[in-house]
Amino acid sequence: MTLAPLASNNVLDDDPRRYEHLSTIRLQDPGAVVRTAKARRRHPGLKYGKQNFIVAADHPARGALAVGNDPVAMADRRQLLDRLQIALANPHVDGVLASPDIMDDLLLLGALEGKLVFGSMNRGGLSGLVNEIDDRFTGHTAAALETLGADGGKMLTRICLGDPDTVSTLEATAKAIDSLAERKLIAMVEPFLSVRENGRVRNDLSTNAVIKSIAIAEGLGSTSAYTWMKLPVVAEMERVMAATTMPTVLLGGDPEGTQDEVFASWQAALALPGVQGLTVGRTLLYPKDGDVAAAVATAASLLNRSAQASE
Repeated sequence: MTLAPLASNNVLDDDPRRYEHLSTIRLQDPGAVVRTAKARRRHPGLKYGKQNFIVAADHPARGALAVGNDPVAMADRRQLLDRLQIALANPHVDGVLASPDIMDDLLLLGALEGKLVFGSMNRGGLSGLVNEIDDRFTGHTAAALETLGADGGKMLTRICLGDPDTVSTLEATAKAIDSLAERKLIAMVEPFLSVRENGRVRNDLSTNAVIKSIAIAEGLGSTSAYTWMKLPVVAEMERVMAATTMPTVLLGGDPEGTQDEVFASWQAALALPGVQGLTVGRTLLYPKDGDVAAAVATAASLLNRSAQASE
């Protein structure tokens, strides 16, 4: 299957040279990234009751380019930037979670004005890598995120009880949490219990496995004051959310089922206490019908914006 192209009302510009200016800036004025980051308008702030909508765009840095049955759906950087700009143009999208390369592009494009910004910190556990569980911190550092005026950093924390590299990943995650907390930045921890099957890593999405991953992850670091959870939507989400008092955002992943079924599962989970919003990428950036704007608008309509409405 090949993904549908962007619907005509979603096209920003089909000129193949449309992002050439980014290459020019990177070549002649690389300092523009930090200058732009320091000058940008920040997000007005987080409030309980006003759920946040964050678009995730850090998959390519881990070599995870597939969406559905298309193994290279996210390979075209121009299309990815088109889709991200469409999503971020929706006023109900609060921000982005991105690897350094994509974040720098978005900063230079002026797409992050007034947005929450989360950096992706560990991308070393490449998809399909023989030592994938040894998920080293090869992306943003806490110091770099502070320099960029970011709101926090995200770390994928896969716990494979049969893989000795798990302990190194847990230790690195704990150190990253502490480094972010020292700077009063959010640590968005995405835990999974994982297993190896036929040489590949699979995340266990059973309810009990997700609950166990939370118990392990929320105890990492010397403080949890700035820690959030980033969790999949699974069966019995009431039990899952009973496992933590930390602000939690729901991840989209690469779900099965129709788009309507996926949205319905998100809506039910978003109604639970402690759920602070959505952090979704491929599902909305690469919808089957190609209409990014419509998919983003539908997802945005699921969020509770009551704190905003009461102001």
